[in-house]
Amino acid sequence: MMIRSHFACGLTFVLCALFSVNATTCSAADDYDYDLVHSSVSFKARHLDISWIHGRFNEVSGKFSLDRETPSQSTFALTIKTDSVDTANAARDEHLRQPDYFDTKQFPTITFKSTNVKPIEGGYEVKGDFTMHGTTNEITLVLMGGKEHDFKGTKRVAFSTELSLKRSDYGFDKNAIGPIGDKALIMIDCEGVKK
Repeated sequence: MMIRSHFACGLTFVLCALFSVNATTCSAADDYDYDLVHSSVSFKARHLDISWIHGRFNEVSGKFSLDRETPSQSTFALTIKTDSVDTANAARDEHLRQPDYFDTKQFPTITFKSTNVKPIEGGYEVKGDFTMHGTTNEITLVLMGGKEHDFKGTKRVAFSTELSLKRSDYGFDKNAIGPIGDKALIMIDCEGVKK
């Protein structure tokens, strides 16, 4: 199933989200590690269809490989630890970890792994497999950014995106979709540090 997303960040999410590369393409590619300090994966969901609940995931890792000469060889991969969900309310966070929501014991991670990358104006269009709550769907991310910056001798690059998902497409308990709506927006701001 295809889900279109348009970016503002890095889910930040990429899905920042982050990357591995085939050995045959290493020579032309620059590899980056996800910088947790300067990146974020946040989300928001409707409450009673009148307001938004905001949250974030505090434990995220990933890698990406950028091949400027052959962009199709670039790769992105991101891993989010579901147990790190943080909505600034301890009781709600504990509820979100339970089986009727993220079920973090059975499904400890949310992952994205790219399968196709092509350049677009201002960034990249990235197709890949997004896995959450034990279900994998193909999605398309529009990653905006990609400009490299050398700061104190360390090369960095950043992307941002926004992804719209329906929890019902990922096997969440439909009985729990009520006060908190089915649709969620994930914002990813991802800064990578060159290896």
